[in-house]
Amino acid sequence: MIRNYIKMGLRGLKNQTFFTLINTLGLAIGMAGGLLIALYIYEELNYDKMFADSDRIHRIDMEIKFGGAEIKSAETAPPLAGAVKRDFPEVENTTRFRILGSNLFRDVKKTDNIKELHTTYADSTFFEMFGLDLIQGNKESALQKPNTLVMTRTAAENHFGSVDVVGKKLLLNNKETYLVTGVMEDLPLNSFLKDYSIFMAMAGNVASREDIWGGHNYFTFIKLSSGTNLDNFQIQLDGLLEKYVLPWAVKTFPGMTAESFAASGNYIRFHTIPLTDIHLHSDNKIEMSQKGNIQNVYILSFIGFFLIFLASVNFMNLSTANSLKRAKEVGIRKTLGSSRRQLIIQFLTESGLVVFASMILAVIVAYITMPFFNDLAGRSISIPFDEPIFYAWLILITIILGLISGSYPAFVISKFVPVDTLKGIRAQGTSKWNIRSFLVVFQFSVAVFLIVGTLVVFQQLQFIQSKDLGFDKEQVLIINDTYAAGEQIDALRQEILNLSSVQNATISSFMPVPSSRSSTSFFQEGKMDQQYAIQTQIWKVDDHYLNTLDLELISGRNFNGHSIADSTAVIINESTLTTLGLNAEEALGVRITQEVELGEPLYYNIIGVVKDFHYESLREEIGALGLFMDRSTGSMAVKLKTADLTDVIASIENIWAKMGPGQPFDYRFMDAAFETSYKEERRLGSIFMVFTCLSIFIACLGLFALATFNAQRRTKEIGVRKVLGASVSQITLGLTTDFLKLVIISTLFSLPLGWYFMSIWLQDFSYRIQIGWKILGFSALLVIFIAIVTVSFQAIKAAIANPVKSLRTE
Repeated sequence: MIRNYIKMGLRGLKNQTFFTLINTLGLAIGMAGGLLIALYIYEELNYDKMFADSDRIHRIDMEIKFGGAEIKSAETAPPLAGAVKRDFPEVENTTRFRILGSNLFRDVKKTDNIKELHTTYADSTFFEMFGLDLIQGNKESALQKPNTLVMTRTAAENHFGSVDVVGKKLLLNNKETYLVTGVMEDLPLNSFLKDYSIFMAMAGNVASREDIWGGHNYFTFIKLSSGTNLDNFQIQLDGLLEKYVLPWAVKTFPGMTAESFAASGNYIRFHTIPLTDIHLHSDNKIEMSQKGNIQNVYILSFIGFFLIFLASVNFMNLSTANSLKRAKEVGIRKTLGSSRRQLIIQFLTESGLVVFASMILAVIVAYITMPFFNDLAGRSISIPFDEPIFYAWLILITIILGLISGSYPAFVISKFVPVDTLKGIRAQGTSKWNIRSFLVVFQFSVAVFLIVGTLVVFQQLQFIQSKDLGFDKEQVLIINDTYAAGEQIDALRQEILNLSSVQNATISSFMPVPSSRSSTSFFQEGKMDQQYAIQTQIWKVDDHYLNTLDLELISGRNFNGHSIADSTAVIINESTLTTLGLNAEEALGVRITQEVELGEPLYYNIIGVVKDFHYESLREEIGALGLFMDRSTGSMAVKLKTADLTDVIASIENIWAKMGPGQPFDYRFMDAAFETSYKEERRLGSIFMVFTCLSIFIACLGLFALATFNAQRRTKEIGVRKVLGASVSQITLGLTTDFLKLVIISTLFSLPLGWYFMSIWLQDFSYRIQIGWKILGFSALLVIFIAIVTVSFQAIKAAIANPVKSLRTE
């Protein structure tokens, strides 16, 4: 019996090739898009779940308000790990990381350095905490001694050509020698450690053993015993302030109590975040790796679900639109004895075959487009062909979609009355029209929403691109790792300045693009109490910094590189003025210090004020900043004055090779570095655009189906109108108007939703666009135009048909 249904189903689909192809194509596109998004979301939701006992591992984060700044930090004080392990029996284990960023390493027997982009100090408990094994070395002792390190397989092969490297030595930044004590597999791509290649023993980090609760540079992870009540554990964490932090702070601010600290509006709060929540739910500015965004997951889930749903709706619309052609077939079958149940099974079989073919095509399309999608999303996702659960899900989804997509057409078509259909009286109540109209309204509502989202994302990115940042990022070359030049760094700068295509150059690790950051609390002379603290970014720069980056000095003067007095000078930004309660002129000559516990603290004299510039992402407000003339040789910014970038880079590389033989020449352009801060937004915009086009295409298929149905339903009416003198344009307008009403309704419904949800998305940016009528109006006009083009084809075709044939149509 089943075999017979399948044979009849294949025959029925063959007899309606055009509709079968459109149905299959629409479903395949929707399912392929849904599959790609589902794989992306699966990877995002499974971040860090591969670690042993990942459900019991948490990180301790901090929320701090001090010095006028509110900070959410994943980095905590060095003694925190020891305190919670000692005081809280629920804590089975702890481990800390102290990020070192990029560093140069080389085999002590070689002269050429290799740059490792992500390195960190790690406690010896690291491997036990995360259930990691070594392929070489003993994990129990690998990181117990100073100047030892463990490297990943890739790093070992890059430096030594093999993984059999235990006992070999590496030179760090041409200074310190480290012994390789272990090799581990590369970390999974969906883990927070994926980028890290070298783990150095925390025992070699002197600061990690200091009892200082005011410095926050360590990521502290804890493993809790099974069944730990997190609410009760949080109460214990709250007690750390009075037990450890305030007693340490009293040494700096004598007489300070928890009450006086709180009365000043300040606070320090510790809380835990599950390891598996960090990637999507952390709202800290600094993380150990690029974090995701749960909002993007929600948005993509919405897009993926509705792509598949829209494709299913199309199937219903196309099938019911085609039902008029099969009305006589149904009448004959019923007359010959077919029951309604048999007809329902027959039509469900046909829909199942279409869905099955669509699923196979969808997997093929997803496989072919996977590299493009990975490039678009910045991921390395693959289809898990080797996982049985993958095929189980495909079968389940095929069955569900087959039932959902085929149920409405099957039940509608099987209800046709044989006497009416054989007489040419078509079953077409208003309810069916209303359902199909509703589905089209729904489809275009989704399309309009996605168009609004796409436009808002790209408008915000354009706003970021064109906004005056307060510094000149164009034609600025940043040379990384200039500390490798050692004592020749000043000679390196001078050699580069001698090039005719170079305008200026400055040496500093601190740049207004992703780079080094450091902050501390300062106090104005005469206001040394903790309630007057000023939380400030402190950047070490040279006397060429302002001119190279074209920072505007609104009062005072620049540093004088030949003045010893300027070693204790500081230039502040406008935001610092607000905290001080002074204007730009009043601030000149004011002295600030961070050494409040000393009888004779070192004071810095404010000699200038620069106009605020965006040294962080536009997601954040501009905070207080102090520029100090001090040595920081991590990078060099070179201002160019030529369009021939290839030649000038080659010239600089030649100078570098002469000054620092064996050191890798690594550079980036400041404008490109600025763009990296918005990679996720650009990816989201691109994903929005691709899937918006797909949703519009699928929606147009649905509209085409309804236009076909309407033209068939009104064939005789059109013939009569033409005989009575109606023109082609009048008939076309009449057929098109009905559909424009549906599109306008969908537009009116979805524009407010698009405005609302994208306004929420924009709130992540401190500096953002306003969603104006231009975006909403353009979205509406675009959808209306697409709808008119789609409907006009069928409308014109029906309008120019021969009225004689129309009137003879059964």
